[in-house]
Amino acid sequence: MGHRQVLESLSGLLLALFVAMVSSTVVSTALPRIIGSLNGTQTQYTWVVTATLLTATATTPVWGKLADLFNKKTLVQAAIVIFVAGSLLSGLSQDTGQLIAARAFQGVGVGGLQALVQVVIAAIIPPRERGRYNGYLGAVMAVATVGGPLLGGLIVDVSWLGWRWCFWVAVPIAAIAFVVLQATLKLQTVRRENVRIDYLGATLIAAGVSVLLIWVSFVGNSFGWLSWQTAAMVAGGLVLLGAAVLVELRVSEPVVPLHIVVRRTPALAIIASLAVGMAMYGGAVFLGQYFQIGRGYTPTQAGLLTIPLMAGVLVSSTISGRLISRSGAVKPYIVSGTVILVLGFLGLGLIDHDTALWLVGVAMAVVGIGVGMTMQNLVLAVQNSVPLSELGAASASVTFFRSLGGTIGVSVLGAVLANRVTADLSAALHVPAGQSTGSTSALNLKALPPQVQTVVHTVYGDATAHIFLISAAVGVVGVIAALLLRPITLRTTIDLEQKEKDSATVR
Repeated sequence: MGHRQVLESLSGLLLALFVAMVSSTVVSTALPRIIGSLNGTQTQYTWVVTATLLTATATTPVWGKLADLFNKKTLVQAAIVIFVAGSLLSGLSQDTGQLIAARAFQGVGVGGLQALVQVVIAAIIPPRERGRYNGYLGAVMAVATVGGPLLGGLIVDVSWLGWRWCFWVAVPIAAIAFVVLQATLKLQTVRRENVRIDYLGATLIAAGVSVLLIWVSFVGNSFGWLSWQTAAMVAGGLVLLGAAVLVELRVSEPVVPLHIVVRRTPALAIIASLAVGMAMYGGAVFLGQYFQIGRGYTPTQAGLLTIPLMAGVLVSSTISGRLISRSGAVKPYIVSGTVILVLGFLGLGLIDHDTALWLVGVAMAVVGIGVGMTMQNLVLAVQNSVPLSELGAASASVTFFRSLGGTIGVSVLGAVLANRVTADLSAALHVPAGQSTGSTSALNLKALPPQVQTVVHTVYGDATAHIFLISAAVGVVGVIAALLLRPITLRTTIDLEQKEKDSATVR
């Protein structure tokens, strides 16, 4: 395909990726206001994000396997339809329980868009050239991540719109993406024969991860670390995940193909993706809350203040993508990106409720540069190591583990923040834990007395630094995995040569 034809085909895919990303970023700055208006808790705040990530994670490998069976264009359009339905339901929610359920359904569509866009791009562009187009992906991601928080902030700050439009605003964009895909994307249906979808494996993985994440969210607050609830939930989660591994080893077409993920390059890229996902999602989700609850800014102002993070992603992904296409070497950029990511989170780990904004901005920009240099390039490294026939499963696997890392990161860091805030508020207000703000949510600042608002600002502003330090520690795992990667030279063909296929099979 010529450059112009590729850009035409990419247009609909990039719009689809845009709506998937906007679905999470548009609520990042609006979520404190949304949960406050629904009188929700810090744990529910976390689960509004985690629910989408969890279902997106669980369904990503299934979408990837479907891409090896059916027309990829039709699957992308189906994912858009599911996403639109979930967005409409989210905007109609009347309480936090309904919102969490609707966001979980929306995540099914998000998982499809995240996996399938990568698969389709890999099916039409050779790896060596893909670095060049990763710049366009980075630009779309940056626009979504910069524009989303700003848009969400504006929506909740405009009285005649209201927070429900944070979910509905993506619907017309998704509809445009559906139409553009129909007009521009031309793909042949490449179907592998005798392929079955491992629904049992996907269900067991989702169930096992869900049980462990629910335990993380409530342990130390609703029940103790050494309690029968902890024993039951941890044991149950591990048993479910163990059963999932046994299923994946026995079925002919596993949803997470272990013969791929145990190879050196995919295995190390997946470990790094887990770490990057935990650090990136876990850290970024709470920045909007830090600026609003910890610093007292409006949602619109909070969106503006997160621009350095997104600008870092845009600049680094664009520049590194073009440099990779010229040289074909991807490892140096992945290693540099993981190191920069850790340094950025160490910087954010030093902030408190009155840190100078320019220092916070510099640290966010450094984090963004690290994310831009690692996220897409880790997927690229895996795609380069597998034949075209395994492209869907391999791409979905690395996306799956990155989303899994994000899900774990948001849930764990959210639980840490919730427990820290609860303890600090109780100590500051000299009341028993859980009664620090009476029956009113601490996130609903307008309903609190002025003196309590001041305490909440200080507690949230100071407590947030701890989760960034945890993100930095997790990011070190990504650095180690990146250093252990073999030197990678991206191929210039769509598929592996036969001798490379044989070598990959042996590895």
